[in-house]
Amino acid sequence: MESYLLDWANLLLRWLHVITAIAWIGSSFYFVFLDSSLTPPVDEDLKRQGVSGELWAVHGGGFYHPVKFAVRPPVLPGHLHWFYWEAYSTWLSGFALFTVSYLWNAGSYLIDRNLMDWSPGAAIGVAVSFLVVFWILYDAVCQLFGQKKNGDAIVGALVLLLVCVAAWLACRWFPGRAAFLLVGAMIATSMSANVLFWIIPGQRKVVAAIKAGEPVDPVHGFRGKQRSVHNTYFTLPVLFAMLSNHYSFTYGGAHNWVVLVLMMFAGAAIRQFFVMRHGWKLGRNRHPLPYALVGVAVIVAVIVWLKPDASAAAPVARAAGYPEVRQVLEQRCYMCHGEQVQMKNVRLDSPEGLKAHAQAVYQQAVVAKTMPLNNATHITDAERAVIGQWFAAGAKAP
Repeated sequence: MESYLLDWANLLLRWLHVITAIAWIGSSFYFVFLDSSLTPPVDEDLKRQGVSGELWAVHGGGFYHPVKFAVRPPVLPGHLHWFYWEAYSTWLSGFALFTVSYLWNAGSYLIDRNLMDWSPGAAIGVAVSFLVVFWILYDAVCQLFGQKKNGDAIVGALVLLLVCVAAWLACRWFPGRAAFLLVGAMIATSMSANVLFWIIPGQRKVVAAIKAGEPVDPVHGFRGKQRSVHNTYFTLPVLFAMLSNHYSFTYGGAHNWVVLVLMMFAGAAIRQFFVMRHGWKLGRNRHPLPYALVGVAVIVAVIVWLKPDASAAAPVARAAGYPEVRQVLEQRCYMCHGEQVQMKNVRLDSPEGLKAHAQAVYQQAVVAKTMPLNNATHITDAERAVIGQWFAAGAKAP
């Protein structure tokens, strides 16, 4: 029953997390596009009101005319929409999902005895510390160098270094699947923290100054804009880290941390292309195509690097019928899917049970190679090949 309820919690939290993430990322992408596409106002009345840019757009059968005030509008409206619940809801649902999926079963999902032989409590503590420590270091980098000359380049280089170190440590201490997810969650936490500690507080100070009739310090707008831009570059790397746990070829190798860093770098480069593309259309910067080409080239290089070595495929030394498959399952699978324990309500120690779950066994053990979890039972490639040959021959069971 616990496993069943956890599966439902996982499904519903994942659903909620995706919905809130779409809302947050969608609004973030839109405002980056809007900011990059604004043109100086034509109307003299808008200029006198302090409008620094405007955009005309058509969508859904209607015309829209958003404008941006450089520092402050002449009058605050009665209703001012704030964009922050999307960010908070995404982080809260994501952390809840991380808790249900990984922290709740830390002994299975966060611990690989071949990497680190520690207790579930220690694994949980270190995993959560990744979220906190990265934010502290990233925030310190932004405060120390963000407002200096060439500050954006310095911050970008140092953040890349922090991500590389974090990815290396995570992949040395945790199973690859958990490590990739943890690095993504680490960056996503900093994205939400940017909203919580800098963007929204700065905006509240601006609104308070306007209501009090006091001068508005433009530094709040600068800092908020800077952190918002960081968030948009973090987006694609985080999405890759979250999706990668479904594809073991990304996190299963000896140099998995390099794969993670390269794919995150590619995502940031491709995002740079889209950010600069809006300005290029207005003649504000050079054509950003090189960024996209670099990102695509890195992805292609990773694909070539990770391609399977056909010559190294493990030979199948014996015929792969039900008796041979049962022998593999007895050694590698029955302890979690047998008479005593049926993880995920899957039982494989009978011909009927195996036949009912044949597709899932083939997918998880042969194609994705995600089972046994963290390869705790040390299944070999030859044994996976036995399962694959049995499935290809019709998955027959007496």
